[in-house]
Amino acid sequence: MTSTFRTLTVPLDGRSFSGGLPSFLVRDDVLCWTRREAGLVGFGEIARFTATGPERFLEADIWWRHLVLEADITDSVECPGTGPVAFGSFAFSKVSTHRSRLIVPEIVVGVRDGRAWLTQLTFDDGELTEAGALAALERWVDGGAEDDGVLDVLGDGPAASSADVGLPPGGRPGGGVAAEPAADVVPKLETGSLSEHDWMAAVAAGVAEIRTGKLEKLVLARDVVATIPEGVNAAEILRQLAIRYRECWTYGVDGLVGSTPEMLIQVEGRTAQARVLAGTLDRRDAEGMDGPPLEFAERVLAGSEKQRHEHEIAIQSLTTQLAPFSEAMNAHSEPFILELPNVWHLASDVKAELTEVEGHVPTCLALINALHPTAAVCGTPTTVAGALIRKLEHMDRGPYAGPVGWLDAAGNGEWGIALRGAVIEAPDSVRLYAGCGIVEGSQPEAELAETWAKFRPMLESLGIKS
Repeated sequence: MTSTFRTLTVPLDGRSFSGGLPSFLVRDDVLCWTRREAGLVGFGEIARFTATGPERFLEADIWWRHLVLEADITDSVECPGTGPVAFGSFAFSKVSTHRSRLIVPEIVVGVRDGRAWLTQLTFDDGELTEAGALAALERWVDGGAEDDGVLDVLGDGPAASSADVGLPPGGRPGGGVAAEPAADVVPKLETGSLSEHDWMAAVAAGVAEIRTGKLEKLVLARDVVATIPEGVNAAEILRQLAIRYRECWTYGVDGLVGSTPEMLIQVEGRTAQARVLAGTLDRRDAEGMDGPPLEFAERVLAGSEKQRHEHEIAIQSLTTQLAPFSEAMNAHSEPFILELPNVWHLASDVKAELTEVEGHVPTCLALINALHPTAAVCGTPTTVAGALIRKLEHMDRGPYAGPVGWLDAAGNGEWGIALRGAVIEAPDSVRLYAGCGIVEGSQPEAELAETWAKFRPMLESLGIKS
């Protein structure tokens, strides 16, 4: 054995998998970051870093930079996401007992801009070859597939398509016409840390604090627990999310699964981008309304002083924190309407050219350390909002609303905010989270309804009607 970290990246030219990366989501322990059939999927684990506390981002950054500093890298593709890669998930709170983590997989499959590649990562001293990397991938994929016909990603035949791994007619997972399940195998949904009544009381208390002038905005989250007697199929959850929510970033890291519409920071070279969301409207609210649904969304969201105020706070939070690292920055002057299957959002994209700080361009994790938590998931001022969250929510958010994503040795990476997701806590148990931005005009009943709209992606993927 040698302590040298070595990687080999080879193109997957001529190998067709028309379903894109969702075709590879065949194992419950898969590491996943996909959007529009592109992204990264990882198998196995050769190294892991964990940390808690306020320095968790910087400690992870130091660990990763030391790991890749003297790595032996062979990369014939050379684009963001090739070479050494780690997937990560970080706790929302600096006082959380949840361990933030970076995980280095054994095998990574990547798809970007019509190009596909395969990376093998190791600390072993054996020769790295394309044939060996393909064989390792085949072992991982075959080990997760139910039969040899599930995927044909390594051969010459057609691969699984989005339709193959998507939902059957009627929208139920599993295919075919579902028989009525026995009473003891019906998925069950239970109250989490707070009942609906108690959570609405927490919202009212938050509004009262805002009216004192102590803070402008507060984000309050709640949880529910789903019990799936037949067992939780993480791979199926990820496939459904990736196909239903193509405009979101579907993530899977160590039992944390979901599909987020919000990009905290994406770094490619010296360019950083973010997508900020604040302001939500349930698409079901448009049912029975006259006119095109999008016009209804524009009227209700863009025309709402409350929603626009909440959005402006979120944008200002991000741009203020990003400014010291930027030599130029552009943000939408007006938010746009982001259409998702369950909701509409007010959204704004921010783009910045990074400047050198103390002689080097800041890394993804250094930027995250400065940006997190934003007003979109915490509130403003963040110190006041964070303390109030701990007082009112009566739970540890764990990785919910924390950064989730990946980074490579060149400093590139994509880090979303872990929203519209859940933590798989046991083979048959999943804890779902959803939150709302609370401002002076917030109504507890409306905020509760908004959480159910935000639970919907995960509930659908679990086969639970909402």
